[in-house]
Amino acid sequence: MSTPGCPPLLARFDVFEVDFRAGELYKAGRKIKLQVQPFQVLAVLLERPGEVVTREEFEKRLWPGDTFVDFEHSLNTAIKKLRQALGDDKKKPRFVETLPKRGYRFIGTVEHAARVPTPERATTATSRVGRVAKLCSESQLSFTLVSVDEETATEREKLDAASDDVGLSLLIASQRLLMVPNGTQVRILEVHPTHSRCQVRILDGEHYGKTAVVPLKQLADLT
Repeated sequence: MSTPGCPPLLARFDVFEVDFRAGELYKAGRKIKLQVQPFQVLAVLLERPGEVVTREEFEKRLWPGDTFVDFEHSLNTAIKKLRQALGDDKKKPRFVETLPKRGYRFIGTVEHAARVPTPERATTATSRVGRVAKLCSESQLSFTLVSVDEETATEREKLDAASDDVGLSLLIASQRLLMVPNGTQVRILEVHPTHSRCQVRILDGEHYGKTAVVPLKQLADLT
C-alpha cells in the first residue's frame, strides 16, 4: 500500500503494472502501447478502485471546459482502447465495469506502491548519456518527428491521442516539431527520469547543433 501523504507511483492488478509517473502500462513485465487519454482514464479509475467514477467527473478531470472536443465520443473511444489493452470484455468485465448512463468502475484488486529507483535502473540511464545513436521512425515515413522541448513533446502526445493532424501540422510549421531524416546521428545529453524520453543534440543535416527531446524507442544503433 502507498505511504500516507505520498501519492502512489505504481499500481498493480492481476498481471498488470501501471507506472503513473512515466505514463506507462506493463503486462507481465512487457510494455503495452496505450495512448495518453486511455491511460489518463485508467489512472482516474485506479484512484478509486471499487467506486463509480461518473461521466461528469471524467469530463471535468480530463476534458475541461475550454477544450473543444466531442466528450462523449472521446470518452467512449478511450474506454474502448483501454479495454483492448487490458484484454477486457465489456459484457464480462474483469477490470472496467460499465454502469449505463452513469459511468465506470474499476473492479479488479489493486495494490498501490511507491517505487524507489534501483541502482541498476539509474546506472542504465546514466550509461546512455554521451552515446551516439541514430534516429528511426516507428512508421513507414523516411523521417522522424522530434520535439524541441519537453512541453512540445507532451503536447504532441495529446495531439497523437486525439488524431489531431492539424495540430501536428501547426507544430511543424512553427518549428516546434522538427522533421529529421531517419538515420540522422544524435548524441544523448540527458535521460529524463521516466526513462522514456531523452534530450539529444543533432549531429548532422539541416538541424545540425540543435537539441531535441526524443522517445528512447526512436533511437537505434547506440554506440
